Amino acid sequence: MGGYTGAELVDIFTMQAFVGFSLFSVFVLMALGLAIIFGQMGVINMAHGEFLTIGAYSTVMMSLLAEQFPSIKDTYFIFAVLVAFAIAFFIGYIVEFFIIRHLYKRPLDTLLATWGLSLIMQQVFRSVFGAREVSAELPDWLMGSWTLREGLDIPINGIFVLGLTILLSALVFIFLFRSRWGLKVRATTQNRVMASAVGIDTAKVDRLTFALGCGIAGVAGAAFTTIASTGPTSGSLYIVDTFLVVVFGGAGSLLGTFASSFTIAQTQSILGFFLSGAMAKVLTLVAVVGILMLRPEGLFSIRVRK
Repeated sequence: MGGYTGAELVDIFTMQAFVGFSLFSVFVLMALGLAIIFGQMGVINMAHGEFLTIGAYSTVMMSLLAEQFPSIKDTYFIFAVLVAFAIAFFIGYIVEFFIIRHLYKRPLDTLLATWGLSLIMQQVFRSVFGAREVSAELPDWLMGSWTLREGLDIPINGIFVLGLTILLSALVFIFLFRSRWGLKVRATTQNRVMASAVGIDTAKVDRLTFALGCGIAGVAGAAFTTIASTGPTSGSLYIVDTFLVVVFGGAGSLLGTFASSFTIAQTQSILGFFLSGAMAKVLTLVAVVGILMLRPEGLFSIRVRK
């Protein structure tokens, strides 16, 4: 294959697999929030990628702050993740209150409104931060790589992002399946009318759930700064892939989100090494569309009472 020896191919596939894990982490963090929002409220949030950008810019700002206070340089990134979540959560709450709640059961209007919101947010990013891409100064412990053996280096930032993804995913699972609030969320998803009838404030559930999804996208933005620079349109580059992940995995299914994120990320990463990035995306899309033609509900689906 391409003149590579067997040992070289093993090293290539291993390293690309870890590159794919970094992409998988961003996909999961983006798709987790989108799956919750789309699965519960049926809202097609085209501005979801901009909440990743909010998290990324928040991390960059924290990096600049750390340069002024060297004593926090080694620990600032942990706080940056929390700040990215908090800012994206707050803005998501405001967006739901002023825009989204007026458009429920009007999917086309919601799509157009959030698409317009994404364009407005991109212009705000250009006006505030400039059109040029910027990068966060990562702490020393996130730099470098872990050498398994000669010719096989695993980037430390990729390992950290994967660990962050696993931790956040576990917290989301506990929140949804082991908490009283998660019970309300699942009840609203399964049967909104009956949930409202037994006293659940479904409007409040929707608002906080939408904000939670946006906050998770903010964490994805913090993770994104470890693998790429940030610009006004960084989030929009991932929105199509994120919707693809959600639809392929099954709307509202956390297990489906993980399975589809892993499949799509690893396919794009490995194919991207041997082919162009555009061709890798095209082949991945063709494969996903072919599978969806056979299984339109996605890899996994949840039962929803009408």
